Amino acid sequence: MTIRIPAPAIAFLLALATTGQSCAFASHNIQTTTQTHRSLQRPTSSHRKSIDLQNIHKTRSSAAALQLRAGASSSDSNTIPPPPPASNLSLLKFYFPCLALWISGPLLSLVDTSFIGLSAKAGAVGGAGSAAQLAALGPATTFIDGSLYLFAFLNVATTNLYASALAKGAVENTKNKSNKSGVEEKPGEGVVRTAAKTSLYSGIGLMLFLLAVARPLIALYIGPEAAASPGLLDAAHEYVKIRALSMPTSLLGGVLQSALLGAKDSVTPLVSILYSTIVNVSGDYLLVSKLHMGLKGAAIATLCAQLAGTIAMIPAARRKLLSKGSSLGLLPRWMTKRQPDEISARTFLKFAAPVLTLILGKISAFGFMTNAAAGLPGQPATLAAHQIALSLFFFASPFLEVISQIAQAFLPTYTVLPKEERGRKADVAEWHAASERFVFRLEKVGLGVGVLIASVVGSIVAFAPGIVTKDAGVQAAAKPLALILAAGVSLTAPVAVSEGALIARKELTYLAGVYFLSTALLPPVLRRIRSGGGPVSQVWICFALFQLFRSTCFLGRILATRGKTDAE
Repeated sequence: MTIRIPAPAIAFLLALATTGQSCAFASHNIQTTTQTHRSLQRPTSSHRKSIDLQNIHKTRSSAAALQLRAGASSSDSNTIPPPPPASNLSLLKFYFPCLALWISGPLLSLVDTSFIGLSAKAGAVGGAGSAAQLAALGPATTFIDGSLYLFAFLNVATTNLYASALAKGAVENTKNKSNKSGVEEKPGEGVVRTAAKTSLYSGIGLMLFLLAVARPLIALYIGPEAAASPGLLDAAHEYVKIRALSMPTSLLGGVLQSALLGAKDSVTPLVSILYSTIVNVSGDYLLVSKLHMGLKGAAIATLCAQLAGTIAMIPAARRKLLSKGSSLGLLPRWMTKRQPDEISARTFLKFAAPVLTLILGKISAFGFMTNAAAGLPGQPATLAAHQIALSLFFFASPFLEVISQIAQAFLPTYTVLPKEERGRKADVAEWHAASERFVFRLEKVGLGVGVLIASVVGSIVAFAPGIVTKDAGVQAAAKPLALILAAGVSLTAPVAVSEGALIARKELTYLAGVYFLSTALLPPVLRRIRSGGGPVSQVWICFALFQLFRSTCFLGRILATRGKTDAE
């Protein structure tokens, strides 16, 4: 079987190779010294567990010593130098599993878009036409993907809380409580159970909400003009009702993936997404292409795909994250008579509140754009063209958002300073400079990946729109969006990387202020475009300017604090 590496992944590799040559040389020397050091001090079997889960403080001290042995200079021998830069290999090991986690949802929606556009009847009038089917798919997928994205804070909280629990267990080295089978629990089991239970209950609540009020919300969302199109509202509502049934398992699968990534297991999430993709493509081919079930068939295929992915992941997650005899704790404690966990759902909500603010800003921007596109003349081809561009943007975004996750995961190594040890303490300016070097290294990587993925999605719209639709009217409406879409994707690179760096530095108030201001300015402009009856390209020009504003604010903040320490 031939393994094909995505073009954005190749760009990520090339960008790392270009921007990290000096870091790679230092990393090589440090790794050589580390291997020599480990060969001289090989641990006994009774100490292997404690060495596998090292104390963070000891790790930093060892890294500092190794850096000095490798010839790294320090302004003062009495100071603790910052850790060596992350190697390209460690960044890649983090990038690809997170990419699989981020891309799964948009990929399933993009597959639905392609099958609907290629299988529906081009030029047909009413709900059976390709343009009408794509137009209905637009607000429907926005509702589903937006709902899942709204709860993405659970994934962020799970990764961080689980990693912290593992570190705490390694540091304290105390005996954990035993489960009902008498087996000692692994560190972090409480986090996994709380995350699983919180995600499942949140998914059930979200499912009931969508089933109850989806139709009036979709009608309000697309406006009276689009809702008057024959069959558009009915088709969109039917799609949302079917996809809503997958909300509990989708959220549960998301937190299990996050916990596995926190445990540095990249294989299980990839296998799960592979199951989902195979089931989704097979289901769309059978139900949409062969049985001609349209949007209903696409929704059923995606529902089965998400169920298959989560079911495939649960057994492996239990083996890797839980001790023998432990459960995921999905049932209430009064039924299982299980002791309460040390991590509560309130902990997740407190941790996730700032992240949720940022997510709401992003979701509202895409919602305003779709609302404006739905009110423009030329329906349903106009809204169908907007849906194609939006699906391609959602497909491209994960390749850049993962670099934001890298910043959030690796920057705390430099922002959390070690305590004074044997008269030696950390030089704040030196650690801050190391943090800045890493941030600008990621900015260069993000720029390279952004330009390549932008050229790919722009080329699809400009030169190969037949990949996503056979309707000539929709193709003609989508082509003017090619260059603007590419510009929006390119500008997303500095936005994503800078946002991740600012989150890691805990500048959440500044981020929330920028999102509040930009989100407040966007709707009036889009309403003016809608009332003026302008082409849909104006909606995407507005979005490109929206991204330019945010990238300028975020990069400006990073440059403004360059060279300044936290003490200043």
